[in-house]
Amino acid sequence: MLIDTHVHLNADQYEEDVKEVIERAVEAGVHKMVVVGFDRPTIEKAMVLAEQYPFIYAVIGWHPVDAIDCTDEDLQWIEELSAHPKVVGIGETGLDYYWDKSPKDVQQALFRKQIRLAQKVNLPVIIHNRDATADVVRILKEEEAHLTGGIMHCYGGSVETAKECIEMNFLISLGGPVTFKNAKMPKQVATEISLDHLLIETDAPYLAPHPHRGKRNEPALVTLVAEEIARLKEISIEEVVKCTTENALKIFRISK
Repeated sequence: MLIDTHVHLNADQYEEDVKEVIERAVEAGVHKMVVVGFDRPTIEKAMVLAEQYPFIYAVIGWHPVDAIDCTDEDLQWIEELSAHPKVVGIGETGLDYYWDKSPKDVQQALFRKQIRLAQKVNLPVIIHNRDATADVVRILKEEEAHLTGGIMHCYGGSVETAKECIEMNFLISLGGPVTFKNAKMPKQVATEISLDHLLIETDAPYLAPHPHRGKRNEPALVTLVAEEIARLKEISIEEVVKCTTENALKIFRISK
């Protein structure tokens, strides 16, 4: 049983065929999926999918790129929705210094608010980090994010930083980039970080694994991520599936 721990089935790219995409995932052995909403429209769609399918769960939060658009009312709404039994995390939140839509100070303020929200509702926090590692780690420490723990989503950093995050009660989630031929750091992380601290994801429709790179990604392809981790660790894919699934069930508090 595979779990895609981070997928955007609520994205516009699936508007025409989300049902078929979900069916292909189930056929590929993906028995649970966590759909991540990161603004009002995508949160609403994530909740609809979570209520429609017993094996789909929702993570809800506000993306750092759009931090400038987030209001106190939005955060209050997210807090209220977090009481829903199918909501299993807060996020994706964090920092994104690649895009410049939202100023760094606005992103950081919203990041802190969402960590505190996760602590208030006792849910893990799912972290987006792009070109902002030092500030992400610093804020996680300052806000005592270890109290809820969480997930470093689509991790692309160093082994050293991964270990620092693990010490703060975070799991390291690897996606399609670990299969890319030139992806030195994700491959190193997959090799050196214990399976006990790893998750697998697609981040679909983005970051399709090799040999589908550049095409629309979908949760059925999470099998390729598991296969690459197994190859790098020189262990069976069954072992990767078993351990990453157990890790996901534990962090999200989902029963089998």
